[in-house]
This record gives sequence, structure tokens and C-alpha cells, in this order.
Amino acid sequence: MSRVLALLLVLISAPSLFAANKSADELAGAILFRDKGCAHCHGDRGVGTRKAPALVDIRKRKEWTPAKITDQILNGGQKMPPFSDSLSDPQVAQIVAYLRARHPPVPPPPPQAN
Repeated sequence: MSRVLALLLVLISAPSLFAANKSADELAGAILFRDKGCAHCHGDRGVGTRKAPALVDIRKRKEWTPAKITDQILNGGQKMPPFSDSLSDPQVAQIVAYLRARHPPVPPPPPQAN
């Protein structure tokens, strides 16, 4: 009986564990977006600038699948440079998670330079 109870507790908590990991990836992606230069062209939180388009609604655009976003980040295109040399696969996945988040997290302020 205790094994069944333990299994039920694991199954009940599994979605919240997944959500916590997803939220952690989204926040890490928000920080990377800010720190790796994405915001320089796409604007703070992806609102867009004259240099690059807005990304705030990219998750709603059917043509921008996670695979296509990943390819764009790694290989660049049009005016965007490739980032395959400066981002790891896990980092790219975190940026994609951030861009595709229903409620994208706001990154904390950048660390102060001494």
C-alpha cells in the first residue's frame, strides 16, 4: 500500500516539477537574451527595433516552430548573424523556451560592473 501511495505522490508532483524546470529554462533564456546580444538588436524583451523585428508574439506564428527558431539562432539569416559559435545547444534551447513562453519572465537587472 505504501508503494502505491508513494507512486501517486510522484505522479501528482511530476507536472509541477516539469513546470519548475520549464520556468527555470525560460528565465535562463531571458537572461541569455539580455546578455548575449539578442536585446541589442531585437530590443528589451524582444519588442523590436529598427535593427531587427519584434519577437514578442513569435510563439503565435505557426511558421516559427521551435526547430526553425533554433536554426535561425544557430545559422542566422537575412541580417542576423549566426550564433552557433557563441551559444551552446542548451543555451539555444533556453532562449527558444523564453521566446515561446506564454508569459515570458522578466530577467533580473544585470550585475553591476565594478
